[in-house]
Amino acid sequence: MKYLRLALDEARKCTPSATAFCVGCVLTATYPPTASTPTIVSRGYSRELPGNTHAEANALAKARLLSDDQLKALFPDAPHPIDIDTLLAQADMYTTMEPCSVRTSGLAPCADAVIAARIKRCFIGVGEPNDFVNCEGAKKLKDAGVEVIWLDGLAEDCLKVARMGREC
Repeated sequence: MKYLRLALDEARKCTPSATAFCVGCVLTATYPPTASTPTIVSRGYSRELPGNTHAEANALAKARLLSDDQLKALFPDAPHPIDIDTLLAQADMYTTMEPCSVRTSGLAPCADAVIAARIKRCFIGVGEPNDFVNCEGAKKLKDAGVEVIWLDGLAEDCLKVARMGREC
């Protein structure tokens, strides 16, 4: 729940929108695989980066921008240089809302980005309600071999933050 709470903190940074959810995401990795605790690789939230971007895509984009020196500081016990694709394949994603499977904006869905990054597990705070589209992100992830874990206990908070600035 610790990392989902941090993802909620990210979601609260969003500029509210009448046409989109406010979502937060935290990427962690236990790397090398023998390490004892996860390390936060990156964080993201909806509309953080230009172009109507989503939290999961932003966290992944920011992870890919980490320099060798930044990766060395995050993972001092790992062999260097660290290949970001190898690291992401060991990563867990914590997201306040189910990654989207459809984008009305024409941009690639977040579920596709998670699958392409080979994220091993995705922890989800709440399913995406049908406010805008019929989301099948969790199913898409499972079908691609990503382990999907629904976290109980913060769904109401995740949904309340997701709908900041509008009435439903």
